[in-house]
Amino acid sequence: MLRWGILSGAKIAREQVIPGIVKAEGCVLAAIASRDLGRAQALAEHFGARHAFGSYEALLENPEVDAVYIPLPTSQHVEWARRAIEAGKHVLVEKPLALRASDIEPLIAARDRAGVEVAEAFMVRHHPQWALVRDWIADGRIGKLRHVQGAFSYYNVDPANMRNQIELGGGALPDIGVYPVVTTRLATGTEAVSARATIERDPSFGTDMFADCSVDFPEFRLNFYVSTQMAARQTMVFHGTDGFIEVDGAFNAGLYAQAAVHWHDRSHGRAETARFGGADQYRLQAEAFARKVAGGGDDIFPLEDSIRNQRVIDALYRSDASGGGTVAV
Repeated sequence: MLRWGILSGAKIAREQVIPGIVKAEGCVLAAIASRDLGRAQALAEHFGARHAFGSYEALLENPEVDAVYIPLPTSQHVEWARRAIEAGKHVLVEKPLALRASDIEPLIAARDRAGVEVAEAFMVRHHPQWALVRDWIADGRIGKLRHVQGAFSYYNVDPANMRNQIELGGGALPDIGVYPVVTTRLATGTEAVSARATIERDPSFGTDMFADCSVDFPEFRLNFYVSTQMAARQTMVFHGTDGFIEVDGAFNAGLYAQAAVHWHDRSHGRAETARFGGADQYRLQAEAFARKVAGGGDDIFPLEDSIRNQRVIDALYRSDASGGGTVAV
């Protein structure tokens, strides 16, 4: 059993990741830490964790914790991932792992010295709907892929929310822009070569509240927009010469829409829909991580992949800073 410790009681931890760990085979929730001991104790009692700590350091020092999940504000991810690695813990850190690709490189060296597993928490990698999209594209269901279109938006103008605090790493591209990029990479097995973007920032928060993005891959283009101040929407469409694939509930399956993948042929004469109502991508993520730690060949999201994804986000910011021109990834 992989014994998990959680650094903070963030919303994503309380509502998604901890319940996934509790349900996961090969996993047990061992400890929760918060800078407020009473909060840690309440969460530990609620979820059945054996230990509660009033500091993150105390959890990292505990020998009954094998792996740590880090859902802290983005600006703190790299620091606490490094500290957890140096404490000899396996690490699952919430996305985005970093605010710059160059910040991830030292973690690779630390990981290799410690001999632990470290992964970014892209739960979509473990959802079966994305395995199906990848298979359909690879099998030629849509012919030659020519274009990918994506959107991810929600409405949040709470100044106390970390997504609206630039010093904590808030903004649309770090929070949700990573998803159209990562799912395109996962579905096609290819890497971006150049990118361009125009970004609008909130005049009070300073964070990017809207980004219109274009990313060039060797044989197709991804166009997507993300926003923290638009009506909620999630969609991904993969359009080829012989058909297209649409993904409902593309990232937060069950919240925006039920997970479903639709295939249409070129003439709209044939269609097929696959539904995944019972899939829990957070549980599947915890189970895959546990098997990887145990020596299995499961596919997690390693730091090398994190660098490749973050380079695209970095390029989108550079493009906007240069007036929206095309920049190399």
